[in-house]
Amino acid sequence: MKWLDDIQWDDKGLIPVIAQEASSGDVLMFAWMNREALQKTAELGQAVYYSRSRGRLWHKGEESGHLQTVHEIRMDCDNDVVLLRVTQLGHEPGIACHTGRHSCFFSLYKDGQWVVTEPVLKDPKSIYK
Repeated sequence: MKWLDDIQWDDKGLIPVIAQEASSGDVLMFAWMNREALQKTAELGQAVYYSRSRGRLWHKGEESGHLQTVHEIRMDCDNDVVLLRVTQLGHEPGIACHTGRHSCFFSLYKDGQWVVTEPVLKDPKSIYK
């Protein structure tokens, strides 16, 4: 498991993770992983994150069915950020955001305000029970 030792974990044992859609290059979301989450992600070929608010591992799509198949795991030059190249599953187009949108990055700063640039593809009330 030397590859896990090469990572510069923060003082809480976490590393920031960016999920990028492999086909389009869209940045879908940002999350955190601990050692166990990254190891499980590599073993399963599906994204498993660490939820700081829940204090536990979170298999992406465990509730919503919007799983992420992982094609590549990359690390930045400082060994302190991970990039996952994924295919977002469970809906077409893929829904990565808990708001029911394709990407969590749907707000664009323009002329002194935030403008929503992506539609809600599925009502979150119908996704999460």
